[in-house]
Amino acid sequence: MPLSYPAGTIAEHMACRNKCAVFDTSHLGTVILDGPGAFDRLQIEFTNDLRKIAPGRAQYTHLVDPSDGSVEDDIIVWWMERSRFAVIANAGNTALVCNTIGGIDVTGSRALIALQGPESRRLVAKLSPEASKLSRNEVRLLTLDGIPCVVAGTGYTGEDGVEIDVPAGKAAALFMRIVEMGAMPVGLGARDTLRMEAGLPLFGHELGPGISPLAAGLDWVVGWNKESFRGKIPLEQERLRGPSRKLWGIAGCSRRPLRRGAYVYRSESSLGTGNEESNRKAGDDLGMVTSGGYGPSVGSGIGMALLSSGAGVHPGMEVSIAHTDRAAMKARVTSLPFIHNGKVNVT
Repeated sequence: MPLSYPAGTIAEHMACRNKCAVFDTSHLGTVILDGPGAFDRLQIEFTNDLRKIAPGRAQYTHLVDPSDGSVEDDIIVWWMERSRFAVIANAGNTALVCNTIGGIDVTGSRALIALQGPESRRLVAKLSPEASKLSRNEVRLLTLDGIPCVVAGTGYTGEDGVEIDVPAGKAAALFMRIVEMGAMPVGLGARDTLRMEAGLPLFGHELGPGISPLAAGLDWVVGWNKESFRGKIPLEQERLRGPSRKLWGIAGCSRRPLRRGAYVYRSESSLGTGNEESNRKAGDDLGMVTSGGYGPSVGSGIGMALLSSGAGVHPGMEVSIAHTDRAAMKARVTSLPFIHNGKVNVT
């Protein structure tokens, strides 16, 4: 998956928001877990509660560190049949997930294609009328253009669409068929701006070592009513005391992109000295930008940031964003997502 195709990141981003886009997401890993003990194994290893769904549905969940509850991977589980599950993991964490839950790593034998955007249903109907009628998070075995596939009503853009698990040997032909039908191919650049506008966390940025589901605002990913699961004790302890950080959106006041690693300050009162350490000691440091860039649909620089929970942060709060090697920029705190139901939601 390239950073962008010839159309460029902004054109690709807007195609997904306004029409239809296709992504090659085959870098994601897939682990198949099958057999009578599969359900119980996933219940004990992952945070979410599979009792909330049923066969033929997908569920977002986390694998967390049992010692502190921080996220080791964020995962989509496709419950395909009564005792058969496809566990979709981040590429670099596939081996960890496979070793934790057991199962078979089938990443090399399949590809994943995501079709996203307001016109995606109309387009996929040409390949399979049944696929176009999938509800959100529904999973079905279907035939697309004569190819047996697993199709799910899931995605990572904030738009409607489907994700398609296709045999590796048939993937290129299906991808090109979708492009020929009118979908714009989209690269990693637009995939990142789309998910940021939708307020969707990325492992290694908003999730990872030292960051729990609660800090990322994903309490709903934790099945608190389960008797036991990996990492339940530290998560319950954090729930009682409250997370020390919270994930917020940051909207810039210009088109200048926000950048990961920039410091977020309460005000500009102590900025301008170039001494970031003294600024932090002065108490103006609220946290750090975890993801940043330019939001084509928002029309300004945007970012996501983990900010101190005890600092009185609130939507509309004016802040300053400072890199060590660039001038500070004005911004304001906003609720996530930036885009909701096709409308800009910057408060």
